[in-house]
Amino acid sequence: MLVSTKDMMTKAVAGHYAVGQFNINNLEWTKAILLTAQENSSPVILGVSEGAGKYMCGFTTVVGMVSAMINELGITVPVALHLDHGTFEGAKKCINAGFSSIMFDGSHYPIEENLEKTKALVNTCDVLGLSLEAEVGAIGGEEDGVIGAGECADPDECKMIADLGVTMLAAGIGNIHGKYPENWPGLSFETLAAVKEKVGDMPLVLHGGTGIPDDMITKAISLGVAKINVNTECQLVFQEATRKYIEDGKDLVGKGFDPRKLLAPGFDAIKAKVKEKMEIFGSIGKA
Repeated sequence: MLVSTKDMMTKAVAGHYAVGQFNINNLEWTKAILLTAQENSSPVILGVSEGAGKYMCGFTTVVGMVSAMINELGITVPVALHLDHGTFEGAKKCINAGFSSIMFDGSHYPIEENLEKTKALVNTCDVLGLSLEAEVGAIGGEEDGVIGAGECADPDECKMIADLGVTMLAAGIGNIHGKYPENWPGLSFETLAAVKEKVGDMPLVLHGGTGIPDDMITKAISLGVAKINVNTECQLVFQEATRKYIEDGKDLVGKGFDPRKLLAPGFDAIKAKVKEKMEIFGSIGKA
C-alpha cells in the first residue's frame, strides 16, 4: 500500500535522519529499490519525473506497476510514490493516477505565481491525504527541460511557501542535478540555516544528492533536511555494471544475452548503492 510522506517526514525530523527518494526508470530500478528498503527496514520514496513517467507508458501504468510489485514482493515498509519536479498540469495527472505524494516545482515562476499554484495544490492534497513538496530557489543543471543556475533560495520566500501548509520544502542551496563539477563550491549552509530559522520544523528537501560529500550530507540533515533525492548515482552504477558484463563477454556465453541475465549486474549495483545511501542518511531500521 502506498502512503504519503507526512508520517515519514515527521519521524525523520524528530529522529534527525533523512529518507531517501530514489528515482525509478523501469521495473529493475523499482524492484531493486523496494527490496533494498524491505531488507534494511527503511522507509523509502520512489521518485518519478514527468519524463520517466512518459517513458514508462504513463502515470497510471507506473502506479499499477509499483502497487502490484509492493503486493507481490511482500513489501511492508512505508513506500511513497512521488512526482518529482512536476508541472501544475503534471501534478493534477499524478493525483488522478493515484500517486501518494506530489512535488510541484514552481521555482521558475515569480514568487506570487509560485504561491498561487502551490496553494491550489495544497487544498487538493489535504482533501485526498497526499503529501506535497514545493520548491523555492533553483536546483542547478537540467531536469525534464527545466534549467536552473543553482540560485540559493530566499529564506523569506521559503517561509511564505511553508506557511501555505505544504508537507516539505525544497530550497536551493547551491545543489545541482547530475554530476557536480570539480570547481563546485559546495552547499551553502548559511542559506540552509537561514531557511531553517524561518520555517521551523518544516521538513526540508535536498535535491541533487549524487556526489555530495558524506560530511555535507550529515551537516545538512542536522540543519533540518529530512528527504534527500538520488537518481544519477544509481544510473551511473547501473551503467558501469552493465558495461563490465558486456566488455567481459558474459553476454556471449550460453544465454548471457537474456535480459534477465544482462540486467542483473546493474540491478545488484543499484541495490548496493541504495543501501549505501540509506546508511549515510540514517534511515535503516526506521520503518
